[in-house]
Amino acid sequence: MLSCPEPSALARPDPWTALRAHTPARIALGRAGGSLPTAARLDFLLAHARARDAVQATLDPRRLGEALAAARIPYAIAATGATDRSTYLARPDLGRRFAEASRRELSAHAQVWGACDLAVIVSDGLSAPAAERHTVPTLQPVLHRLAGAGWRMAPVLVVPFARVKLQDELGPLLGCRVSLVLLGERPGLGAPDSLGAYLTFGPGPGRTDADRNCVSNIRPEGLPPATAAERLADLLLAAARLGRSGTGLKADLALADDPVLSPPAP
Repeated sequence: MLSCPEPSALARPDPWTALRAHTPARIALGRAGGSLPTAARLDFLLAHARARDAVQATLDPRRLGEALAAARIPYAIAATGATDRSTYLARPDLGRRFAEASRRELSAHAQVWGACDLAVIVSDGLSAPAAERHTVPTLQPVLHRLAGAGWRMAPVLVVPFARVKLQDELGPLLGCRVSLVLLGERPGLGAPDSLGAYLTFGPGPGRTDADRNCVSNIRPEGLPPATAAERLADLLLAAARLGRSGTGLKADLALADDPVLSPPAP
């Protein structure tokens, strides 16, 4: 009687296997004939499914708001021109502007909130799980440090279906000196819940991506939220002190350790 070897016996190990201890990248997966081993193939399919699920997931703004409130972070809920997930994915331009009703409400709130040094947007972006899991542990230390430096903060805006450029509307609407948006990044194979943070000094309609600083891959397996919070606070303080962000701030990042932690000049 002929016997078939076990599938594991058919898979040949890769000589680079030892390198897998140093990276989560898909390297040294081995071979089974001319193909990947079954375990590696199934792991790839699972990662791909998780990435697709993350993109299609919908943020519950009330639940995220409750998490912010539990961390003693004031918040408000607003909307963009994108009213559902399909529209958001097909029409990026609609996620770059507040809905007219939200714009009117924010203008009215600005008179009550007063001038602020920082305004923050939190959104699902392309990964609702990232916003749900990593917003509070990232944002809470940042706000605590800035409050200790005398900064005035507007309530955090929870805005489903937002794009990065939405933060540029916060300058004209709320009169803030610096804006910050936290939103889920495009999932990768192995990183379905990565949070990104983008800050802009002097947000306004003329700003471009060259005017922003980004801290990305915020998640426990990437850049831990506590480390990301420290880096963000350094960048925000440096941006306020130097009066610039984006490409003009990167070369001055070392100055973020300057002991002068003053809020932006009025």
